Amino acid sequence: MTSAQLLRKIRDHQSLNTKEQRSLIWSLSWPAIMAQISTTIMQLIDMGMVGRLGTNASAAIGLVTSTTWLVNGVSNGVTFGFSVQTSQAIGARDYRKAASLCRQGLLAVGICSIPLAILMASLSFQIPVLLGGEPVVLKDSGLYLLVYSLTIPFYMLNTLAMNMLQSTGDTKVPGIAQVMMCLLDVSFNALFIFKLNLGVMGAALGTSSSVICVSLFLTGWIFIKNEFLKQKAPWRFHSHSVRSAFRIGGPISIEQFITGTAYIAMTRIVSSLGTLSIAAHSFAITAESLCYMPAFGFASAASALIGQCIGANRIELSRQIAWRITRLTVLMMSVCGAFMFIFSRQLIAMLSLDPEVIAIGSNLLKMEAFAEPLYGASIAIIGILRGKGDTLWPACLNFISIWGVRITLSWLLSIPYGLYGVWMAMVFELNVRGILFLFRQRKAFPPKQTSSAI
Repeated sequence: MTSAQLLRKIRDHQSLNTKEQRSLIWSLSWPAIMAQISTTIMQLIDMGMVGRLGTNASAAIGLVTSTTWLVNGVSNGVTFGFSVQTSQAIGARDYRKAASLCRQGLLAVGICSIPLAILMASLSFQIPVLLGGEPVVLKDSGLYLLVYSLTIPFYMLNTLAMNMLQSTGDTKVPGIAQVMMCLLDVSFNALFIFKLNLGVMGAALGTSSSVICVSLFLTGWIFIKNEFLKQKAPWRFHSHSVRSAFRIGGPISIEQFITGTAYIAMTRIVSSLGTLSIAAHSFAITAESLCYMPAFGFASAASALIGQCIGANRIELSRQIAWRITRLTVLMMSVCGAFMFIFSRQLIAMLSLDPEVIAIGSNLLKMEAFAEPLYGASIAIIGILRGKGDTLWPACLNFISIWGVRITLSWLLSIPYGLYGVWMAMVFELNVRGILFLFRQRKAFPPKQTSSAI
C-alpha cells in the first residue's frame, strides 16, 4: 500500500496496524532523510572545496556559519507557523483551507524576508568583527555573509515550499529537489570558486545559485502538481490563520533564536582560541551534521504525520506513531554515532588537508558520537510536538539546556581544556537535552504500559 493510501486511511478514520504504521513512517522519512543529507553534503562540498584554498579560507566561512544558521532558524517560524496548520487542515479534509494557508505562507515569506535580507546585508561586514575573527579572515567572511544575505528570500522560499509539500505527505519531490540542489552546488562551486577564481565568495555564490533554482522549482511544483495545494484559493491573510501562525511559529522562532545565539556565543568562545580551533571546530560541526541528518528526516515526517492525525482527531494513533518514530530515531542515530566514531578521521579528511585540523577534528567527532542517540531523540520529538502544535515547550527546554548547560560549561571548560573543553560541554548538554525532551513527550503522549516493539 502506498503512502498516499495510508495517509488517506488516517483521514478516513480507518485503523493502521503496526506494519502499516512502520511502512508509512519509513516511506515519508527516507526521502526527507535524503533531503537533509543532501543539504549537509552541500555544506560539506562548500567546506571541502574552500578547504583546498587553505585554513584561513575555511575559518572565514566557519566564523559566520553560526550566523547563517541563526537567520535560517529564526525565519523557520514563519514557514512552520503555516505548514503545521496546513497538515492539520489536510487531516481534517479541508483542502481549500490548506491551499489558502499555503498562499498566506508565501505572502508572509515575501513580507518578512526582504527587510531581513536588507538588514543582514547592511551588517555583513560588521558581524565577523563582532564575532572576534582575526583580521586575515574578516574580508572573506563579510563577502560570504553578504552574498548569503541577498539570497535570504530564496532560502525562506525553499524552506516554505519543502515544509508545505511535506505537510501534504509528499516527501519525495522535496527530497529529489535537495539532491538536485547538491548537484547544482557542485557545478556552480566549480565555476565560481575555481574557474572564475572567486574563492570564498565563490562558495557563497555557488550555494545561493543552487538555492534560487530549487526554490523556484518547488514553488512551481506546488501550484502545478500538488493535488492539495494547487486548488484555487484567495491570496489574502485570514486573521484566525495569522493568529495561529504566530502562536505556532512564534515559539519556533524564539527556540531557533535561542539555539542560534548559543551557536554564535560558542563561535565567540572558539574564536578566542585561534584560527586553527575555528577551522577544526567548523569542520567537525559540518561533518557531524551529516550523521544527525536522519533525525531531521524523521522529524519532518513526524510533523506531517502527527499534524494530519491531530487534524483528523486520531489521538491514539498519534500517540502510537509518536513513540514509534522516537524509537526508530534513537536506533538510527545509534548506528550513525558508531559510524562517526569509526570513520571520524576520514570525515574530516574529506574537508581539510591540514594534518593538525584533521587530528583535532577527528578527536572531536569521536567525543560527539556518544551524544548522537539522545540528540536524535530531541530532534525527532521537536518534530512530533510541532505536528501537535506544541511549540512553546521546546523553546523553554532548549533555553534551559543550551544556555543553562552548554554555554556555561563551554566557557568554564574552554579555559583549562581549550576546544576539547567546548566539545565536552556540548556532548554533556546534548544528552541532557534528549532526556528533557523525552520527559516532555511522555507528558504530551503518555505511553501505554504494553507498547509494541519498533
